[in-house]
Amino acid sequence: QVQLVESGGGLVQAGGSLRLSCVASGRTFRSYAMGWFRQAPGKEREFVAAISWAGVSSYYTDSVKGRFTISTDNAKNAMYLQMHSLRPEDRAVYYCVADLRLGPGLPGIEDVKYWGQGSQVTVSA
Repeated sequence: QVQLVESGGGLVQAGGSLRLSCVASGRTFRSYAMGWFRQAPGKEREFVAAISWAGVSSYYTDSVKGRFTISTDNAKNAMYLQMHSLRPEDRAVYYCVADLRLGPGLPGIEDVKYWGQGSQVTVSA
């Protein structure tokens, strides 16, 4: 079984920055893609970013391109989401995911095998 533990959420003013961390245990992830999803109040859970198992390729939803950066540290079995220029519409619970199936389009929740517990990010105007 795989466990994903997230940290780093919180409250920040618009234009500020936060970094989310996700540490995985139970298995190494050197052969699987990982990523982040988020769910805003009253909205469906949506894809945010993904990174290939080797950290060579990364993918982002359009609304976060140029502001968010996904990265991994395989030695620590960890993944990060650095978020800059945060906007009120970025407010959501952010979920770390593993065993993410990457295809021709952006991943959906059906492409995820493992989920973290979620970390709240709140952006004040």
